[in-house]
Amino acid sequence: MLKGIKKVLIDIFNLFYKVIYGYARWVLAVVIVIICAQVFCRNILRTNIRWNQEVALLLTIWMAFLGIAVGAEKNLHIGVELFYDKFPVKIRNVMDVLNRIITLLVGAFFTVYGVRMVLSTMDSRLPVTKWPSSLMYIMIPVSGIAIIYFTVLDIMGLKEYKKTDDAGKFNREEEEKE
Repeated sequence: MLKGIKKVLIDIFNLFYKVIYGYARWVLAVVIVIICAQVFCRNILRTNIRWNQEVALLLTIWMAFLGIAVGAEKNLHIGVELFYDKFPVKIRNVMDVLNRIITLLVGAFFTVYGVRMVLSTMDSRLPVTKWPSSLMYIMIPVSGIAIIYFTVLDIMGLKEYKKTDDAGKFNREEEEKE
């Protein structure tokens, strides 16, 4: 039973990673195309693409918040390690637990207040594209949920069982070992 739950959580983790990295590649390509098109239009055609800045900004904001979630998963958040190694193991373990609790609280904060922000901006529109302003903030609660999910996996000791490498590629060797 527990092994089945573990497998489901790991499969969800791997799927989420594939989505994040696929999205990152897609967004990077789209932002590059948008910026290049704007430069071409401005310098060669002597005209502007009105919506380019708004869409590029929206995609960049989305990437930033997904990057925060990935950073939380990889423990890349800001930490003070100057004295960490000098503490006894018991104190380091307490600090690790405290770190996970704080990370969970940050994820909860992003989720709760991100949802509030999305709901409060649903009626307003972005000036050029006329898209709902809530699109600008939708990745805040998504990032919060991802931070919570990754931290819970870490607490459960399942993080080291992931089947994706740092590039989000599926690791076939891990699957063959099982």
